[in-house]
Amino acid sequence: MSAATLRADVVAGITVAMVLVPQSMAYALLAGLPVVYGLYAALLPVVIGALFGSFNLLHTGPVVMLSIMSLAAVAPLAAVGSDEFIALSIMLALMVGVLRLLMGLFRLGGIINLVSHPVLVGFTNAAALIIAFSQLRFILNLPSPGTGSFIGDMTELVGRLDQAYLPAVVFAVVTGVLLWTLARWLPRMPAVLLAVVIGTVASAAIDFEQTLTVPVEQVADAQTRAMIDEFGQTRVQIRELSTQAANLRTEIRSARAADVPATELEALRAELTVMEVRVAQLRRENNARRLDIHGQPLVKVQAADAAPRFYRQDRAPANAAPGVWRFSGVSGAEIKLAAGGEVVGSIPQGLPDFKVPMLDWNMMLVLLPAAFVMALIGFMEATSISKAVATQTRQRIDTNKELLGQGLANVVGAFFQSYTVSGSFSRTAVAARSGAQTGLYAVVSALVTLVVLLFLTGSLYHLPQSVLAMIVMMAVFGLIRVRPIIQAWKVQRSDAIAGIVTFAATLAFAPDIANGILVGMALTAAMFLLRTMRPRATVLGRMPDGTLAGTDLHAVEPLGRNFVALRFDRSLNYLNVAAFEDSVLEVIAHHAGIRALLVIASGINEVDASGEEKLRELQRTLAAQGVTLMLTSLKAPVAETLERSGLLEQIGRDNVYPSREEAVAQARRRFDSESV
Repeated sequence: MSAATLRADVVAGITVAMVLVPQSMAYALLAGLPVVYGLYAALLPVVIGALFGSFNLLHTGPVVMLSIMSLAAVAPLAAVGSDEFIALSIMLALMVGVLRLLMGLFRLGGIINLVSHPVLVGFTNAAALIIAFSQLRFILNLPSPGTGSFIGDMTELVGRLDQAYLPAVVFAVVTGVLLWTLARWLPRMPAVLLAVVIGTVASAAIDFEQTLTVPVEQVADAQTRAMIDEFGQTRVQIRELSTQAANLRTEIRSARAADVPATELEALRAELTVMEVRVAQLRRENNARRLDIHGQPLVKVQAADAAPRFYRQDRAPANAAPGVWRFSGVSGAEIKLAAGGEVVGSIPQGLPDFKVPMLDWNMMLVLLPAAFVMALIGFMEATSISKAVATQTRQRIDTNKELLGQGLANVVGAFFQSYTVSGSFSRTAVAARSGAQTGLYAVVSALVTLVVLLFLTGSLYHLPQSVLAMIVMMAVFGLIRVRPIIQAWKVQRSDAIAGIVTFAATLAFAPDIANGILVGMALTAAMFLLRTMRPRATVLGRMPDGTLAGTDLHAVEPLGRNFVALRFDRSLNYLNVAAFEDSVLEVIAHHAGIRALLVIASGINEVDASGEEKLRELQRTLAAQGVTLMLTSLKAPVAETLERSGLLEQIGRDNVYPSREEAVAQARRRFDSESV
């Protein structure tokens, strides 16, 4: 490696790290994880992806799409941010990595074709909206509604706009304006890093956080105190039930290994299902309770000879201190009150420990559909990014090798407490723009993250959550695209409809957005099968300029008086032989008295056993009616198939012609020139 290449990679690596560090924290927040797990995901996975991937400029690490999908997959199974939630998120990363490794080992890189472009665009647009609006609670500085649905959460937040904390909104708006301005006028500036630095410094200067931890007895209002007590008791109940559910899953695994009777196993599973439903219900109830308590602002009244008391603002005595305090959580026997906004807070210093991920087979079965979709979507995202940048560098992308690299990054990362990672468009673009030459730049960016984890985590304590939320929101707005759907409508309306349905389904299923793209994939497959089962078959006539055209679209007469030329525009297989037969019989019925049917087979790429049998059957049927079956423009594979089957002999070699013009001329000579 030359000195110039080394220098270019070091500069590019430091530049990318300026984006990587704040992005990784923001995306961890999006995944429902403490921000330090974003930094963990920006270490080893970055290096592994660079070393084992196909495209050396692709930057692997936390990405916005998989972060929201990780949250959506794990949130129904554990309380967001809890130890179990973190363990499941890491296990999900391991599952995604193993799936990608298997796809790479079996050379299934072509699996990306399972998702059509309009479906992917529809899914991405819906996911971008969900991601953007999921950040609204951080911008408003409100607790998570946790209703279990995207629409329910948004309805709750909009209904509580009057409770928003204005300084948090100001931080978010200023961040958004800064990011937009720098991206438009100074694109080479590290806008995200500047937003983080400015936000952190300003937050510390104005004491943005402002929190207190006090005994619940200091809340003067009995009704509010009772709601807080109920909130704390329900939290304990949720924790106990979650522990019981975890133990029950272990018991089910042991029972399955011990080969216990099926009835006992089903009873245990039913008990687990009831328990999980109860936990989900309690979480929703407690989330609503937290919102209600937060919606009752408190003011502090300081007594001369006693601890301060907190009164509801609408019932406070005249000597209440200025400022409003709101309930933010329970800490043991005490409660947390906040008069300011949420900040990142304490970030554990040091490197992640080596730790074998949790392996819960029951949970794996539950998470498998989401893991498959995440493996597919993440790979498609990484591949599209690689191909887009590779067109400029003229590198060739090996999709199977990329699957292996991305799979290894997730597997190795999971053993060092990383959640799901993939290729990042924004960081790869920054690397290309900064002049990166080799994968060394990604290693340099990981080393900068290492320095942050070892020495600089304390400096990020005062970073407002609303700043990180706006960074995420601005990042995902760039994912929204409408033009591809409009273009698809012009080309193939069924594809555009599949994209629109995917968009709607993703919004409807949110937060389980993986189901949205599964709906799109199923709809695309169904429409493809429908098109295959109903291929276009048209009677041909001659235009004034001499070209052949369908009589169904143009005012032209059939090519002959006593024969009809029929073009079939699809391979002849078991899916469409019935449609082919219907087309032939309809032509015979519509053109009574014809003596020959000329099938122009230029659009038939292959014929399977069902197609061959149908041709044989039609030849007999037509012959019985005095109609000769003629074939022309057979492609070589089709001709070889019909030759092997003996069908060409049955039809008669004098009824098979290599070119369309010769076939039409012979049909006219044989059938139109004779008296009828």
